[in-house]
This record gives sequence, C-alpha cells and structure tokens, in this order.
Amino acid sequence: MAIIKLSATERRRVSAFFTCLVLAIVAWMFTVLSNPYKYTVKAVLNFKNAPQKRAFHSLQPDTVNVIINGSGWEMLFSKMSIQNKSITVDLRTLENKNYIVLSNQLDAINNRKEVSQQITGFSPDTLYFDFSNRKEKKVPVHLMAVVKYRHQFSQSGNITIKPSYVIVNGPGDVINKITEWKTDTLRLDSVGETVNTFLNLQPVKEGNLSVYPKSVQVTIPVDEFTEKILEIPVKLINAGNDNVKIFPQKVKVTFTTSLKKYAETDEDFFEATADLNLWRKHGYKVLPVVLSRIPQYCKIVKIDPADIDFIIKK
Repeated sequence: MAIIKLSATERRRVSAFFTCLVLAIVAWMFTVLSNPYKYTVKAVLNFKNAPQKRAFHSLQPDTVNVIINGSGWEMLFSKMSIQNKSITVDLRTLENKNYIVLSNQLDAINNRKEVSQQITGFSPDTLYFDFSNRKEKKVPVHLMAVVKYRHQFSQSGNITIKPSYVIVNGPGDVINKITEWKTDTLRLDSVGETVNTFLNLQPVKEGNLSVYPKSVQVTIPVDEFTEKILEIPVKLINAGNDNVKIFPQKVKVTFTTSLKKYAETDEDFFEATADLNLWRKHGYKVLPVVLSRIPQYCKIVKIDPADIDFIIKK
C-alpha cells in the first residue's frame, strides 16, 4: 500500500481544512441548538387547596405530558433539568366541579417556572376526579416494632404511645374499613434502658386520604430482670362435694421479674390451681399445677413440683 507523503505546506493546508471543518460543525450545532423548539417531558402532579367537604380520587395517573417552549440546549438536557420537577395544580374549583382544566392555570404554573422554560400546554389538559362523601374517624395507633434487648434486660411495663389515637379523613367507604393506623417499624438492638423516641406514622397510600398527626411519641419501659422464688398455695377446683387432700399444698415458683418490682412482687400476685375434673373425666393419677394468674411481664422459669398428688376421702 502506497504511503502519500505530504510536504510541510500541504500538511499545513490539510490541518487548516480540518480545523475549519470542525469549527463549522460546532458553529452549526451551536446555531441549531440555540433555536427555539417545542418539546414534551413528563412532570409529576402535586395538588394544593384540596376540597374540605368532598373526598376525591383522581381518575388518571399522577403524571402528565408537559409541552415546553425552550432552546435546543434545554431540549437536549431536558431530562436533567425538568424531568424531576413537579407541577402544582390548584384544586379549589373542585368544590363545585369534577374536573380541572390545566390550561386555565397556565399563567400561575409558569410563574413558578424558569422564564426560559415556559409551558405552553399539557396532555391531557383536563383532569377528572371521582367524588364521594368525606368522613372523619378516630382510630388507635398500632406500634410496629422489632426490639432486641441486652442480656437480662426486657420490657418492664406497658408501652406508651402519645397520642394513642389519630384522625383519618377521606372517602366514607374507605374510612369504614380502617380500624387502626400503623407506625413505621421501630428497630432497636441491644436495648438496656427505657426507650423514649418519636416515630413517624406510615404514610397514606391514596391521595384522597389524610391522617393527623404524622408522628407519635413512643415510650418503652425497660429494666434489668432477675430470678425470684416464691411458695404459692395450690387451689383445688371442681372438687364438688368430695373431701380431697392434696400433697403438697404449696409449690415453689421460679420466675424472672424486674429489679424495680422485685421487692413488691409476692405470692398475692400469683394463683396456682389444680383441676379435679382431670381425674374424673380422664383418670389422671396426679394433677398438673397451672398458674392461672401471673404478674404482667414476669416470666415463669419452673414450677416445683409441676404435679401434685391427691387423696379422696370417702
């Protein structure tokens, strides 16, 4: 293959030619991209001034195609400059209509946009809404929590949620199905002291629902636990007119309790029973001991003995 050898003068001419060609292309692109164009992007709809006495449900997606007047540069970078922005739509006229014409709000919408990116139209231009009677209801807050405690620590009292009820507002048929409102999940690990925190409620999933307030205060009492042993008398139930003697008459109950409640927790907080019907109906030779009353948040470790003997006197 032959190699073309150029003189220094010819090389300068070729270099000048390609330089001019590149500059011409750049100038052409700059001129083309500086011209005004109409182009379309998607924008998310945000609503304001929603009707207070009418529950509404949008009959179309929450995005619209927005027709924009802008330069070629703006069209080229539209995905970065416009795509993530939103359009705020005023719903004040829904008090007596079931639709909104976006072009009627064009001036107000453009006043909130950059001058170089004026909106000229929408597709669709008319938004339609479905209406139903609005209802308000008070429902309890349901705490969603995954809590792991340090060794020998645990929940020592009732969880407090303030406020314990929230107000939900929306279409009557939807509100009637709501019996509680859940919080975001509270996740804690290695807890060794009382928890006091603010927790957001789960957001509404429908645009025509509202919940107030948006967050609650959660308090979880936590204390260190230790073992304690008490002797609890056994109460015989379903003895009828039979003269029954049980052995032993008391059992030792080993349980865990919080250090703060250690001293005050005594046998009066417990009730142990044995059912004679287990002998009558099933022929039991010994009766299992059942703790029918246990202090809240105490955990039973063992009952000694777990079964008692009995004698029926004729």
